[in-house]
Amino acid sequence: MAVTSGRGTRPERPLSPHLQIYAPLINMVMSIVHRITGAALYFGSLLLAWWLVSAAIGPDAYDYFLSLCNTWIGKLVLIGYTWVLMHHMMGGIRHFIWDTGYGYDLETVDLLSWGSLAASLALTAIVWISVAMGAI
Repeated sequence: MAVTSGRGTRPERPLSPHLQIYAPLINMVMSIVHRITGAALYFGSLLLAWWLVSAAIGPDAYDYFLSLCNTWIGKLVLIGYTWVLMHHMMGGIRHFIWDTGYGYDLETVDLLSWGSLAASLALTAIVWISVAMGAI
C-alpha cells in the first residue's frame, strides 16, 4: 500500500527496522555475541575466585573444587569459559582495529568478524589440546 504525502507517493514501511526486515549479518551477530561473552565473563570471574579461594583454604577445599572440574559438566564449563574469554579478547582486538580508523570497508568488516570467530575457536582448541597433552 502506498502513502501519499506532499512529496509524492511512497511505500508504507515500518517506523523502525527489525529482524523481519534485516537478515542478521556476521558483524551484527559478533557484536551481540561480544556483549553476551562480556556478561559471561562476570560469571567466569566467580569461577576463578572460587578456584583461588579453595586453594587458599587448603587441600580439602582445593580437591573438592578439582573433583567438580573433572566431571563432564565441569569440563564443559571450563571449555566454555575458555571460549568466552578467547572470543571476547578477539572481539576486543577487532574493535581496537576499528578504533584506529581502519577496517571499515564491508569486506574487511566481514573478514574481521569471521576471523574473530575462527580465531576464538582455534585458540580454545589449542589451549585444551595443550591441557590434554599435559603441556599446560
